[in-house]
Amino acid sequence: MWYGWPIERVLILFTGLAFALIAVQVTLFHSRQNFRHWAMWIPVLELPVFAVTAIVLSFVNAGWLRWVFALMMVAGIAGGLYGAYLHTVGVGQRVGGYSQSQNFLVGPPVILPLLITAISALGLLALFW
Repeated sequence: MWYGWPIERVLILFTGLAFALIAVQVTLFHSRQNFRHWAMWIPVLELPVFAVTAIVLSFVNAGWLRWVFALMMVAGIAGGLYGAYLHTVGVGQRVGGYSQSQNFLVGPPVILPLLITAISALGLLALFW
């Protein structure tokens, strides 16, 4: 049971809200691209689940929920790294590839999946620090 609002609890709530906002942006980007690759569905499906789990955990500090959240954050770190790899490959597939710096501006955003990795790491830090 939580008592008060320690920084760990606030960070878990922030993590959940951040995942909710990122989920909206990722869904917009991937739907704009018509989900051309199966992996585009991964963040669209997992981020809302991450968000709800984190928000519920910030109000209900159940031991089993903490472990579910921890496993989700590990999956978020791995998924974000995989997404950054796919986005980097996608930039290279555009006309001119990596030699055209414009491709990093108009192509798949390489940093967005790394933001998922960073927020997932923040969730783990908040949980276990």
